[in-house]
Amino acid sequence: MRKRKNKNRKFLTIIGVVLLAVVACGYCFFFAGMSSTGETQYVYVDNDDNIDSVYTKLSGVSSGSSMIGFKTLVKMSGYADNVRTGRYAVREGEGAFMVFRHLKNGLQIPVSLVVPSVRTMDRLAAELSKRLMMDSTALYKALTDETVCQKYGYDTTTIAALFIPNTYDIYWNVSVEKLLDRMQKENKAFWNAERTRKAQAMKLTPIEVTTLASIVDEETANNGEKPMVAGMYYNRLMLRNAEYPEGMPLQADPTIKFAWKRFDLKRIYNNLLYIKSPYNTYRNPGLPPGPIRIPSIAGIDAVLNHVQHDYLYMCAKEDFSGTHNFARNYNEHLQNAKRYSDALNDRGIK
Repeated sequence: MRKRKNKNRKFLTIIGVVLLAVVACGYCFFFAGMSSTGETQYVYVDNDDNIDSVYTKLSGVSSGSSMIGFKTLVKMSGYADNVRTGRYAVREGEGAFMVFRHLKNGLQIPVSLVVPSVRTMDRLAAELSKRLMMDSTALYKALTDETVCQKYGYDTTTIAALFIPNTYDIYWNVSVEKLLDRMQKENKAFWNAERTRKAQAMKLTPIEVTTLASIVDEETANNGEKPMVAGMYYNRLMLRNAEYPEGMPLQADPTIKFAWKRFDLKRIYNNLLYIKSPYNTYRNPGLPPGPIRIPSIAGIDAVLNHVQHDYLYMCAKEDFSGTHNFARNYNEHLQNAKRYSDALNDRGIK
C-alpha cells in the first residue's frame, strides 16, 4: 500500500512538473512581454505587406519566444489571409496574444500629426506623407482638384484655408478623403462663434481672414507685432477715397515672392513688381485670390484682434530685429525705407 502511494505521489509530481512546464512555456510564448527592449515599440503595416513581411517587421522589435507564440496564433486563425494596415504598438509588458489581437482586429494607435504652416500644397502633401501611409501624389492631386476642393467649400486657390496648423491624433492609414473630412471638422471647431463674430465685424469671411493672416505671418515671425502689422494691412484694405476707390493696394512683398515662387528673395526690386499675377498686390487692389501659406493660429488671431491705429505704411527695421517701423504717410515711410536699404547695402545683401 505504501509503495503504491509513493508511486502515485511521484506520478502526480511528474504531472505537476509537466503542467508547470507547459504553463511556463505558454506564458513565455503568449503572455510574457513581447517587446525586445522592454519599452513600447511600433510596427507599421502597409498595403504592400503580407504575413511574411509582418513577421519580419515584428521580429525587429520582438523576442524570439514571443514570435513563436505569435506565429502559432496566426496558424490557428485566418489572419494571414486578412492582414490589416495600421500603426500598431508592441507595448511594455504586452505579450504575443495581446499584440496578435490588436493586429488581427485592426486596433491601431494613432499618430500625432502636425499640420505645418507651409507655403504650397505640394509641400504640405510631402510633409504629411512623411507621417502617414498616404502617398504624397494622391494628396496633392486631391488638393489641386477643383471638384474635391468644392466639396469642402473651397477652390484650388483657397484650399490652404481648410488647414489649421495644429497637432491632431489621426490613424496612420487614414485615406485622403478621411483626412480632409477630419480637417474640415477641425476647421469648423476652430471657427467658433467668437472668431466668426469678429470676422463679420471686420466685414471679412474666414477665408479672407486666413488670406490676410498668411501675409502677416510672412511679414513677421514676431507674434507680439502681428496684430500691429495686421492693423496696417486692414487699414489699406478698407481705405476708400478718390485716389483709392477700390482700396489701397496692399503692396505686400511676400505676395510677390509667392507670384514668382521665389521664396528665397531677400530684396524685392522694382523689376519684380511687374509680374502679371493675381497675387501681385502692387498691381491689384484687395486681397490675393487665397492664402500664400497656411497661416499660424497666432496669425489668424492677430488679424481678428488687430490693433486699431492709423498707420498705412511699414518697413522692416534697420536693426534686422524682424520687427517694423510704421508710418502714417509716404514721406515718413521713405525715410524708414532708406534706413533699411542702407542697412542692407552695408551688409552686402542683394
